[in-house]
Amino acid sequence: MLIGLAIRDLVLIEGLDLSFGPGLTVLTGETGAGKSIILGALGLAVGARAEPSMVRRGAAQASTSAVFAPETNRVVWPFLEASGLACPVDEDLVLRRTIGTDGRSRAFVNDEAVSIGLMRNLGALLIEVHGQHQTVGLLDARGHRALLDAYAGSADALGDCAGHWSRWRSAAEAASRLSADHERAAAERGELLDRLADLDRLAPRADEEGGLAEERRLLGSAEKTLADIAAAREHLGGDNLTGRAAQALRALERARDRLGSAGAAQDSAPVRRIVAACEAADRALVELSETAAAIDAAAAQFSFEPDHLERTEERLFALRAMSRKLGVPVAELPEERTRIAQRLLAMEGADTELAGAEAEVLAVRKAYDSSAVVLTALRVGAAVRLTAAVLAEFPPLKLDKARFRVNVATEPGATGGPFGADRVEFEISTLTGAPFAPLGAIASGGELARLALAIKASLASRVTGAQPVLIFDEVDQGVGGAVADAVGVRLRRLAYAAQVLVVTHSPQVAARADAHWRVGRVGDKATARTEVEVLEGQAREEEIARMLSGARISDAARAAARALMHA
Repeated sequence: MLIGLAIRDLVLIEGLDLSFGPGLTVLTGETGAGKSIILGALGLAVGARAEPSMVRRGAAQASTSAVFAPETNRVVWPFLEASGLACPVDEDLVLRRTIGTDGRSRAFVNDEAVSIGLMRNLGALLIEVHGQHQTVGLLDARGHRALLDAYAGSADALGDCAGHWSRWRSAAEAASRLSADHERAAAERGELLDRLADLDRLAPRADEEGGLAEERRLLGSAEKTLADIAAAREHLGGDNLTGRAAQALRALERARDRLGSAGAAQDSAPVRRIVAACEAADRALVELSETAAAIDAAAAQFSFEPDHLERTEERLFALRAMSRKLGVPVAELPEERTRIAQRLLAMEGADTELAGAEAEVLAVRKAYDSSAVVLTALRVGAAVRLTAAVLAEFPPLKLDKARFRVNVATEPGATGGPFGADRVEFEISTLTGAPFAPLGAIASGGELARLALAIKASLASRVTGAQPVLIFDEVDQGVGGAVADAVGVRLRRLAYAAQVLVVTHSPQVAARADAHWRVGRVGDKATARTEVEVLEGQAREEEIARMLSGARISDAARAAARALMHA
């Protein structure tokens, strides 16, 4: 609901503060008094185009502020949240606009600077304007579906449809991800199988690389060591050296025996020397035999196959080549084999998972389609009722030649959305035999305003609360008598369900208001300014009588005014 409007230095208004209440508020006054300025100020506050000429002569800038108290269930709050504006739902919403003489304009929401585009989009949620020169809100076919749904009372069906839509989209996205994974898996399955076969042939073992490297080092040094041992054995001369040592020992023994036969004393120096030589030769012979045996024993310790080193190197090189190919350390090759096997096993399970996901998509799509069909049926039924209701409003509003329909179109095979698969649009034909066309195709502003009133009045019987402020600018233009009275009746009825602001020259409309303001111009041409007077009681009766009879108010006009006010 609009609760306040503050205007400063705008055209003929120096300063004006207006407070609005619920129901029907009418603005009356002579042509040119400034009623349009007030509506223009409200329009500026909700994003209308600004011009430098709007700034009052002598002022540096003009400003206008509109204060709203939107219902908590309005779409205003989600819009503000999505726009990054923190506005508690239990506080008033203030839209402010400034215009400089240089044409620069600034917009604020609760004193936070915003773009004019954001303010305009927010204003579209707060106000609908229907008048001689513009109709905002009802002409936008994007809002017709919501109006029809509210008229149909389809909130539960909408909730079901939106829920099924959300589950369908989630299931479809999950299935899409699985399908993409499946395609990628199919592309890499062959490669994984080849890698697994290579690893199975290689059969790597944990910590094998270190053992092979150590064995390679040992085998490399063992060959050289064995060659050195063989050289040592060769230098001993094989058995010839031992034989020669034995011969030397026997020759020494013969020499010892000859000395004894010749009678040489055993303790004589020559005998002792020969005996010592015999003993040394005997020891040398024993040592030579032991040395040869030790060399032979050492050589026996290096007994290995001639190609053992080659095979060890081939195994080590094969492991390292597989490591480079797979991009993992040699030590992790056994784990990589396990990972590949598990990946292939998961691919087999993914087929089953994908089939289940696709089945889920079909199931929730079927549920969505069923809920959309229910919603379509509700809309079609409501469209018939709303069409009849609007057509019943036409004759009293001098629209008896017009035809109206609510077009509910469902595209065959349409994927739809959270609100179903229907496109809803209000269509009109104002000439006999003319085809139906969108509401905006109507040329006559007054006719369009009365049409909007007929539609809004018909919707009011079922759509209550959470509606924008409705503004009708001279909706009664060009009509009078019974038609003007019919306009007043419908505006009054509409005001039970929404806040309505009307600029009117019709006493029949003014007489049905909850609040009556008279807009007038005071001062001369150089100092002219617009003022607003709240009329009550006798003052209001005088204004309605003036509207009935003109400048000279008769008693008959006053009586007629009282009759209208109490009708």
